[in-house]
Amino acid sequence: MSAAMVAPGDLPELVLAAEETGFTGVTLPDSVLYPEQVSAQYPYSPGGARRWAPDTAMPDPLVAIAALAAQTSRIRFQPTVLKVPLRDPLLLAKQVATLAVLSGDRVDLGVGVSWMPEEFQFTGTDMRTRGARLTEAISILRAVCGGGPHWVEHHGRHYDFDPLMISPAPSTPVPIRVGGHSDAALRRAARHGDGWISANLDVADLEVLVRRVHDLRAECGRTSARFSVFVSPQDRPDADGFERLEDAGATDVYLSPWGHFGDRGADRSGRLRAVRRFAAEVIGTL
Repeated sequence: MSAAMVAPGDLPELVLAAEETGFTGVTLPDSVLYPEQVSAQYPYSPGGARRWAPDTAMPDPLVAIAALAAQTSRIRFQPTVLKVPLRDPLLLAKQVATLAVLSGDRVDLGVGVSWMPEEFQFTGTDMRTRGARLTEAISILRAVCGGGPHWVEHHGRHYDFDPLMISPAPSTPVPIRVGGHSDAALRRAARHGDGWISANLDVADLEVLVRRVHDLRAECGRTSARFSVFVSPQDRPDADGFERLEDAGATDVYLSPWGHFGDRGADRSGRLRAVRRFAAEVIGTL
């Protein structure tokens, strides 16, 4: 279930309802800030405009996951996707490792690059090197969060450190999935990720990209590695649409149930009803 743009105070009840009704996981977006003026177009809307108001609640996903994991016991959590190049990878690895341990290994990591020049400008980071730095950061995150505290070191173009140990660290490696629709993002997911994460697209467009990422995995010789594909269909598919995505190679669907039923402006009670309805009518059927 996607819990994007839900008021922080409504999240605990909503996530508990998702856990009780059979959802396997909850995703939360990452939006560091909302510039009054932005110099690039939002890539996931037809006209390039941002789809949310400046004061839309966007809690930090790692902080929110920590709070929500403490109130649940089974359901998994994933930021979709964390804008890693805005952050120092060692500090991020420390946060993710701690979160994985405290949650009982119920955290997956979705990573990507920000589309917004102002986020890089205002956080003092370099947009031009975002792709290369993300690839290095994945290696660092995988080393630190790859199973138990151990010595790690990294000597790359953008990050460099001698042997060090970060503890606590999860006993089970944290899955790292790469988001993005560009060819570079798909190649990064195929070569370096444990999976790929889409943004909102119609089923037909998603089928093309899912098949493309699997083809790229074959080119990299990684078809035997465990790999998950998270898709977020925006055209409210029926059972046949979900089966088409599965046939193409998708493994997981994340969406807002209230949006699936055509009520994107649902209030607290409307969202809870939608969660239960989706569990009965879609999850139960499939």
